[in-house]
Amino acid sequence: MAIELSERAANKVKGILEERGLPPTAGLRFAIKGGGCSGFEYVVDLVESPRKFDMPGRFDKVFVSNGARILVDKKSLLFLDGTTIDWEEQEFGHSFTYENPNAKGVCGCGTSFSV
Repeated sequence: MAIELSERAANKVKGILEERGLPPTAGLRFAIKGGGCSGFEYVVDLVESPRKFDMPGRFDKVFVSNGARILVDKKSLLFLDGTTIDWEEQEFGHSFTYENPNAKGVCGCGTSFSV
């Protein structure tokens, strides 16, 4: 099981963590929640450290990709395993994008998916 960051995405994450002065345990939390037009939405957030004791069975799995840490809870990992996260900058904005091999369908904007 693995989650990957492209070099661009990893550089963006590392840059933001450095700007905010976060500790070496910090990383990108990557999860899912119910919602969006396709059933599940991607959730990304910067966190200082992995969750260890908040809820039984929800301990974070930590991946390191291109020098950046990605923290994923076990439930989300079932739907996100194999996903590659990229960072795209376009004329009208910038955002993370996701290539998820588990997604059977994706909404037009790419922020939600179905399995």
